[in-house]
Order: sequence, then structure tokens, then C-alpha cells
Amino acid sequence: MEKIWLNQYPEGIPAQIDADIWQSIPEGFAQICSEFADNPAFSCMEQTLTFREIQRLSQDFANYLTQELKLEKGSRIALMMPNILQYPVALFGALSAGMTIVNVNPLYTSRELQHQLQDAGVSVIILLDHFAHVLETVIDQTCIQHVIVTSIADLHPFFKRLAINFTVAYVKKMVPDYQLPGTVSFRRALAKGHKKTFQPQDIQPQDLAFLQYTGGTTGVAKGAMLTHRNMIANMQQVQAWLKIRAQVGTEVILTPLPLYHVFSLTANCLVFMRFGAHNILIPNPRDLKQLIADMKHYQITAMTGVNTLFNALSNVKAFREVDFSRFKLTVGGGAAVQASVAKKWKQVTGHHILEGYGLTETSPVVCVVPPDSTDFTGSIGLPLPSVEISLRDDEGQEVTAQQDGELWVRGPQVMAGYWQRPDETAKTLTADGWLKTGDIARMDELGYVYIVDRKKDMILVAGFNVFPNEVETIVAEHEAVDEVACIGIPEKRGGEAVKIFVVLKPGFEVDAKTLKTHCQTHLTEYKVPKKIEFVQALPKSNIGKILRKELRNTGK
Repeated sequence: MEKIWLNQYPEGIPAQIDADIWQSIPEGFAQICSEFADNPAFSCMEQTLTFREIQRLSQDFANYLTQELKLEKGSRIALMMPNILQYPVALFGALSAGMTIVNVNPLYTSRELQHQLQDAGVSVIILLDHFAHVLETVIDQTCIQHVIVTSIADLHPFFKRLAINFTVAYVKKMVPDYQLPGTVSFRRALAKGHKKTFQPQDIQPQDLAFLQYTGGTTGVAKGAMLTHRNMIANMQQVQAWLKIRAQVGTEVILTPLPLYHVFSLTANCLVFMRFGAHNILIPNPRDLKQLIADMKHYQITAMTGVNTLFNALSNVKAFREVDFSRFKLTVGGGAAVQASVAKKWKQVTGHHILEGYGLTETSPVVCVVPPDSTDFTGSIGLPLPSVEISLRDDEGQEVTAQQDGELWVRGPQVMAGYWQRPDETAKTLTADGWLKTGDIARMDELGYVYIVDRKKDMILVAGFNVFPNEVETIVAEHEAVDEVACIGIPEKRGGEAVKIFVVLKPGFEVDAKTLKTHCQTHLTEYKVPKKIEFVQALPKSNIGKILRKELRNTGK
């Protein structure tokens, strides 16, 4: 497809980026830490670490992994934490040790956690003590050999650390009891590593940096293999895109989206680290009062988010009282941003939301609205530098301009494939490097891309993927359920919610509340159906396949 979008690039944005500027993420990290050594790097709960401190602590952690635990290069290490200071320390430490990061959602149920740890072959996990009781239930069914546990304020000064950790564990009782013999505290791991001399590892561009798990058409979570070069490429692409709005060494970026999600991981942690920005970590984005207090305290200049968060903030009086004189950049992703929400956001902040589009498999960003745009259009913008896109019909043939087609993507940020799933990789990646996104899109005469529909049945709940088959499998396990179909329905606040249609077995009775309780036992909260409709029968094809499309077309 002709790259007509290049004609719309603002002045100063290149058509190509250098994906080989560094051999590895640790090499780039070391250079950035040297350049911005005494600048604030990360803050959380009023504690700040400079780039120099983050580098020192991450090297201590790397030393512990390689010289105390004797882990081999490429070993998988799981990070199961919200946005706290320990996350970037563990992240860059493990990468510097040559490990492969497996990001884990701390809200996973035992079933979900077991699958991911088993599938990835994780040998080490570092997790917040709040979630250790979940690991306890499955650790015997995994390959875990070492467990490192941290408390929420472990990187705060002594007296503050004791006060916060005691209050959280014993006053607020937010840390359930657990029994995990042989665990090591994060602070002890750092102390042991500090006694060693840091030894840089030989990390190559094609080495795996992340196994970033995502769902599939079967509903089974699978690991997208993201190399160091993939991540550096997307880091370079987004940095090149935003550099006409963001200034080196002066930005303060709010990070409410979890860093274990690839959008926040790349956009906030890596890209804004490239700018030498001060990153404000928000452990609980649902606590809008504290989030807004942090916005005021740090006088943020930029943030990323999803439609539901933008909408929630815009409707809070305290948010409208924030001083936005330094604020200049908002990037939205994860799910479509609604026009009404974008309008309210601009009225309050003075700046509109730059909507973007990406997938876990593309590290993740593919398209973003140009940073010099002045209004919201509903477009996902233009392909980033060094990105090729093509719109294809069901036979894989390219469609003509302004026709709908499946969006295919090719570029240096496209994953190496799915971990230990060559069959799934072959379905998604072509021999010549095109990634089939499963999304239906069109391109206008200027090169702007618009998402029309999803070819897949994936449901987007607050920026997270929910796959109908997974929900249906859990619901169908209930003894009263005969058949079930799962679809996504629009949420008033934006995005989608999960709805199921249920056919009961003859002679059985069950109510919606009971089914929800059943689902909550086995599914992360955002996957639990918000609406349940009991029906006599489900629409099916002539071969007996349930037709979710017909259920969606009912408008219910």
C-alpha cells in the first residue's frame, strides 16, 4: 500500500527510525541513567528515586539473580506488582541480568496465574505480598524455584517504610495470610546483590525481553515474544512521534495504567524514560481522590489513559480544579476514545486526547494521531515511522483506497511469534513479516486510519482483552448451564462490558447472582459478566455453531 500518510507527517518527524540505536534495553537504560543521573526518575506515594538510584538498585537486583541465584541468561522471571517503585527496579534489574520478563496481572485468579506461570516456564517470581496467597494455591503446579516478596513501601526511608507497611498489613488488613516457605524479601535480595560487583551481560537484539501474554481466538492466553529490538524500535517510534511536543529533561508523566500492561510499559516507562521524564506511579487508579492529589502535587505535563479513566476524571469536581498550565499532552489507547469524552477532556485541560492504536504483538503502538493536531476526529491517526500497513480482504488481497479491509501491519516492532505456539504464529504472521491484526479498518484519502470493526470476537473492557471462549468455558462449568454465549455490549462510560446469554438444563434453576459468584471464583473481575440474560435457545448456524453476531445485532 502506498505510504500516502507520510505526506501528513508534521515537520520534524522522520519517515524512518533507527531500531538498532542500542543492542539491548539495558544498554539504552545505562545511557539514559548516565545522561539524567540526578534527575527524578520515578515517584510513588511521595517517595522519589533518581535515575542514578534506579540504576544502582537495578544492578543490585541483577547481581542477586545472576550471582546468588545463579540464573542462566534467558530464564523467565515473573513480575506481579502494581505501579510501585519496586517494579522499575525489578524490571531493569532482570533485563540487565539477561532475563526474560513475564508480566503478570496481580488480580489474576489462581487458575489464570497457574496457566501463565506454567506456560512460560517461570522459575522466579517477585510479587507484592498482597497477592502471595494466590501464588500459594498454585505454586506446586508450576516451575517456580525462587519467590521474592516485597511490601508496598519497601523502597521508602526506614521509619516511613515501617509505618506504611505496618498500617497496610495490620491496620487495614490488606495482606492476606500466606504460607510460602523459603521466600526471600526484596530488600534482602537487594542487600545481597549490593555486595557483588555488577557484570554486564551479553544481550543481543533478538534475545527475548518480554513474554507479554495476550488472549487468542481460542481464549487461551499465549505469550507474545517481544525482543529487545522490538521494544527499542517502538520506543524510538513513539519518541520520534512525540518529540515535537515533549521536551527532554522537563516532562512529568502520570502513570495510572498498570505497567504490567504493554501500553503503559512502552509509552510511560520506556518512551518517557527516553525523554528523561519524571514518572509518577499510581498504584490504584480507581482512587481518583489520590490520583488527582498527585496530579496537583507534581504538576504533571503529560499522561496516558483509557476512555473510562478520562470520563471518570472529567466528571469529578476536584479534577476541574487542577492547574493545567504546564499540562500539554494526553495519549489515549487500549480502547476507543468516545467523542463526548474527548470533548469534555479538552474543555477541562485545554488539550485534546491523541488517540492511538496498537496490539500486544506490536510492542504495542502502530498508529497515533499527529501531535500537532488540534481536535478529536475519531481516527486512530497515522502509521508511525518505519511502519507499513495494508488493508486486506478475506483472501488476503489488498483492497483499494477507502475500502474496508483487515488491517495488516509490518515493522521492526512486530513480535517474533507466540511462545511455543508455532501453529498460532503461522495463523497470525505471514512468511514475509505481515501481522494480521483481526481488526477491520479503512484509510481515508490523506492516510488517516479508522477502525471499523473487529474481525475477532474479542471484547475490550477498560483497555483489557476479554475473549468470549474463556468466559463461556467457565460459565458452562456450572451444573445448571446447558449452553452459553458471550458478547460485548457498549458501556455508558465507554468501552464494553461482558454479557452472557444462558440456556439452562431442563429441571435446573439458577439466578444471575449465583452465576456471577461462580464466575468471580475463576475469572479476573473485568472478565466477569455484567449482564446475564436467560434464554430458551441460542441462534446457531447449520453446523451448530453459536452465532454471536446475531446476538450482538439484537441490540440487547
